[in-house]
Amino acid sequence: MIPENPRILLTNDDGADAPGLQTLQAIAQTLSDDIWTVAPRVEQSGASRGISLHDPLRVKKLGERYWSVTGTPTDCVMLAVGSLMGDTPPDLILSGVNRGQNLAEHVTLSGTIAGAIAGMEQRIPSIALSQTMNFRERGSTARFDTAEAFAPDLIKRLLKAGWPENVLININFPDAAPEDVTETVVTSVGRRDRALLQIDRRQDPAGRDYYWLGFQNKLSTPGEGTDLEAVYAGKISVTPLHMDLTHQETRDALAAALGGGEETG
Repeated sequence: MIPENPRILLTNDDGADAPGLQTLQAIAQTLSDDIWTVAPRVEQSGASRGISLHDPLRVKKLGERYWSVTGTPTDCVMLAVGSLMGDTPPDLILSGVNRGQNLAEHVTLSGTIAGAIAGMEQRIPSIALSQTMNFRERGSTARFDTAEAFAPDLIKRLLKAGWPENVLININFPDAAPEDVTETVVTSVGRRDRALLQIDRRQDPAGRDYYWLGFQNKLSTPGEGTDLEAVYAGKISVTPLHMDLTHQETRDALAAALGGGEETG
């Protein structure tokens, strides 16, 4: 049960000085006055669940209850809960607001979602928040005012409803002005039509090849009830995620085919 004035930990993958983190701080202030921020020193987009095992983590204090860390979002949450926040862990972890979407199969790449997973693993209610952008025209501005307008009430409603401790909540706000958002829907993880990875081969001044990876901004044909369908239609997508990646139908079929646990030899 979340207390009335919860201790909230904020993190992200866009970096400690990212505009989306400032938006998240504004959102958190509507929920509590006990707010802690521990975020990567530099952008960690696409870091997924990476953890720094071979390099030391350097911590810089940026303000009261506000630190940057030379590591990943997972590093930040683990360090915050295990050390920086003392003996009192957070009641809630908010990760974001990401500049760009975390939808469909790309949820497994996201450092934003990884920050929420790190909290979920420690049985702390955790929510990832992302502001979608660039679906219909190339641009560099995310509509963080949309996330800020809807997130406070949505988070309160989610906390009131509750969810299992082995689940995290993934929220994507549509690439639309607040007045154009139509509704909030609960969705499943979608799948894009095609691989959107773009590989740009270039040469440095010495004539040596290097490569730049990125993703194309193309709409897919979304499945019904998916996160993609929701944000394409100007809706807020709320997707419950969990870490059991077992495909049960195949598991059962293979168990039957392989003898269901018979000894081998």
